[in-house]
Amino acid sequence: MKTQKVSEVLSLFPLTARINAEKQLCIGDCNVVNLAREFGTPLYLFDEFTIRHQCHEFKTEFSKYYPGTQVIYASKAFLNRSLVLLLHEEGLGLDAVSAGEISIMNSVNFPLDKVYFHGNNKTSAELSMALDLRVGHIVADNLQDISTLDKLAGERKIKQDILLRLTPNVDPHTHQYTTTGILDSKFGLPIVTGQAEEAVKQAMTSPNLNLVGLHFHLGSPIFETEPYEIAMEIVLHFAREMKQLYNFHLEKLSIGGGFAVPYTAGTTAMSISGYAANIADKLNSLIAETGLARPELIIEPGRSLVARAGVALYQVGTIKEIPGVRKYVALDGGMNDNIRPALYGARYEALVANKALEDAKEETVTLVGKMCESGDIIIKDISLPQLVPGDIIAVPVCGAYSIPMWNNYNASLKPAIIMLKEGNARLIQRRENYHDLLNLDII
Repeated sequence: MKTQKVSEVLSLFPLTARINAEKQLCIGDCNVVNLAREFGTPLYLFDEFTIRHQCHEFKTEFSKYYPGTQVIYASKAFLNRSLVLLLHEEGLGLDAVSAGEISIMNSVNFPLDKVYFHGNNKTSAELSMALDLRVGHIVADNLQDISTLDKLAGERKIKQDILLRLTPNVDPHTHQYTTTGILDSKFGLPIVTGQAEEAVKQAMTSPNLNLVGLHFHLGSPIFETEPYEIAMEIVLHFAREMKQLYNFHLEKLSIGGGFAVPYTAGTTAMSISGYAANIADKLNSLIAETGLARPELIIEPGRSLVARAGVALYQVGTIKEIPGVRKYVALDGGMNDNIRPALYGARYEALVANKALEDAKEETVTLVGKMCESGDIIIKDISLPQLVPGDIIAVPVCGAYSIPMWNNYNASLKPAIIMLKEGNARLIQRRENYHDLLNLDII
């Protein structure tokens, strides 16, 4: 690849990424070609420095512009027990959307009073588990949530802090599958239909619930702050009206996450400081306008904390050229370990890790997986140095959402995950084996 192109693609990799004297990719002072040999492929890498850097940036920048902002990691982006411990060290809270996620957090003694439990269809069993473990805040997504939670909390003789998830009907201009704050959404209580007001009224009169705040999440990725600003205006005016009607006091305002990250060369995303400054400026203005007491601001970054830190490694297998049509290069992973290209049409870049500064002539190829689906395409039409079987392909920005959606299609095995720090590679999730595939079957 041309030096300029390599530099552009390298900027998508973790902050510690570099090309060594042998023209091979290194991350966290580890040679990724050697890692591929040691741990096998497909292999997912995480750079600890990059994760900690992002945590620090979100805490520092938002607190600078809006003191006291609480940073809650949206764990659906990627959840692992080692990551939970790391985030606890960095002082972050956690979002959970299932009892499974709560169980992972609880297994490493994460303080559950710093957990916010979301979900559009929380079962009685899940809510009971959250109450028994004393999860700090539960976000009610609908009227049924409120009535069920009030009943369960009453049985336990406790009063549970809750927030209401609202849909402010704001379009964040992202993919339809990741847009969540519009009226026609399975998530939240719409304001314009009166259901949000009904929820406030019901929550305020529920003897076992303490309504402390309002939540919205617009979608992801969001490249501009205007959708947040519009949504905050709608929600704060709603909060003022609810104060007048039901004496509701807004103590906590959660604006969700969705902060964008670049996935391809030439794409730019707003800096964390930029998001913080614009959001805080609008919120401060709205507080003055509405006369509301200053609420605690809660942000829920997920993708923007871990996406860049994660890299997927694959090995080149078979190569098929159809003259005048396309050249297919098959890798040993695919839609089983990263379904985002098939599901969302997500686009990625790549480097040939074992010859990252190769001067040979480039060719346009389509990188495909080994699953039995024509739609199993990792990157369509990408220019790379001429590939041969055994080359190692490194795909950046794979730290968010690909891993949680791993699957065993075609009875494939889920990859291993390693954490890199200062020349050390630590296994944080082992590769599946065939015994794992058979373990749940009953004959």
